[in-house]
Amino acid sequence: MRHGGQILVDALRVHGVDRVFSVPGESFLAALDGLYESGIQNVVCRHEGGAAMMADAAGKLTGRPGVLFVTRGPGATNAASGLHVARQDSTPLVCFVGQIARGHRDREAFQELDYRAVFGSLVKWAAEVGDTARLPEYINRAFHIAQSGRPGPVLLALPEDMLSAKAEIPDLRPTARARSEPGHIGSIREALAQASQPLIVVGGPHWSQKAADALADWAEASNLPIAVSFRRQDRIDNHRQCYAGDLSVGGNPDLFRRLSEADVVLALGTRLGDITSGSYSALDPARPAGRLIHVHPDPDEIGRVHRADLAVVARADDAALLLAGTEPVAGRGMAEARAAFDAWQSPIASPGDVRQERVVAWLAQHLEDTAIVTNGAGNYAAWLHRYYRWRRLGTQLAPTSGSMGYGFPAAIAASLAYPDRQVVCFAGDGCFQMTLNEMSTAHQFGATPIVIVANNGRYGTIRAHQERTYPGRVSGTDLANPDFAALARAYGGYGAVVTDDAAFPEAFRAAEESRVPAVIELKLDPRTLGPSKSLDDAALKLVKS
Repeated sequence: MRHGGQILVDALRVHGVDRVFSVPGESFLAALDGLYESGIQNVVCRHEGGAAMMADAAGKLTGRPGVLFVTRGPGATNAASGLHVARQDSTPLVCFVGQIARGHRDREAFQELDYRAVFGSLVKWAAEVGDTARLPEYINRAFHIAQSGRPGPVLLALPEDMLSAKAEIPDLRPTARARSEPGHIGSIREALAQASQPLIVVGGPHWSQKAADALADWAEASNLPIAVSFRRQDRIDNHRQCYAGDLSVGGNPDLFRRLSEADVVLALGTRLGDITSGSYSALDPARPAGRLIHVHPDPDEIGRVHRADLAVVARADDAALLLAGTEPVAGRGMAEARAAFDAWQSPIASPGDVRQERVVAWLAQHLEDTAIVTNGAGNYAAWLHRYYRWRRLGTQLAPTSGSMGYGFPAAIAASLAYPDRQVVCFAGDGCFQMTLNEMSTAHQFGATPIVIVANNGRYGTIRAHQERTYPGRVSGTDLANPDFAALARAYGGYGAVVTDDAAFPEAFRAAEESRVPAVIELKLDPRTLGPSKSLDDAALKLVKS
């Protein structure tokens, strides 16, 4: 006989879980008891949103579900931001939420929520476990759903009396992975061979280094350009000649033009969302131009937005490996696409003494190939996406959902998973302040990420839109910021302020040598908005490239 908390934790061990992220609550005390002496590390966070983002990052890094424990009511709603990231980013994640006792339902008891109703559209599956003996069944299903088809988050509500009750029930081994058998590989190869303006677009989940390298080899032998979808730049080594750049916010106009003019687009794993498709203008679902070949693990995703001429239900890595095993074709366009990417990489001078293009260029030259680089949302990230070059799979953690505050929790999770690798978070001043309380989590559990805070004293993305739409009428976008370096030191970390980009290398090396969580604050010129935008006398002006 085991209580529900022990049954749950034993099921986690069967599913290979070695770390969970949580904010404790009285609603799941039995689960906390189960974690005691389990060998599973419980990383206790300072806010459920940060904990959920750490779990998302763990899911991205491993391809297995990140695991999250939060308490009922406000604990669950606080976690919703991270669950939304996992949903839009196709990240496997299992969230366990405490729930009121079963006999108190429908009385609006303390912190009561109907989790199916509240989270039903936010996660792949939301359920409540009403019987202790069925815990292994529900948990097995949760892990399977989180990883099947298009991966995503799953939520299980755990009534506290169910969790503390005892049952005699065996553990269940995980459901076997359904193997995809991609078909039509010959048809895909033939379509690319016959195209006059072909383009391969890769993204989404289910990639391996072997598949990425094999696809790049085949594309280069076939003279075919490969673009990556929004914030999936680590899918292909950016130094490879087939790499044509990323279809991102503020991305290379030449690449979006190439996408719109392509007569054959092979979409491998990507959903071709609004950002990747240029707000549905480069690829207009209502007016499809070229031929679309869509490879995706979820049959319901193919054709949901874009009409496909050839639909292949398969994991991206499986399809890539099969395609790469065929004879190369006589394709077109690789050299021209690469030349456009290289030209786009030429830096544009930002105003002031601290220029982010120089900071990012230094990082690109000096970070190790295995360094993990994270970011949240904001104009500051445009410098990173434009000027940094990713080399290996699993080294970019960034929310395609556009969630602020993501980069720092993700960096903590990455540092815990890979303590011997460099982990760098690029954050804006507004972005960092949304989750900087997790600095004490990093300190407590020995994570050592280096956070580079781009401080321009405003919510820069919103200010740019504001100046474009309502010039000179500044409202709600200015920030009063703390001394970020001093704040880092107060948390037991390292802190430095850079007022001239020439001093950045020394500050970075000192941060690495400190072996504690570190913050390097970049004091930016307040006119700084984006790689090709600056603010001057309350008017948005485009800097000529």
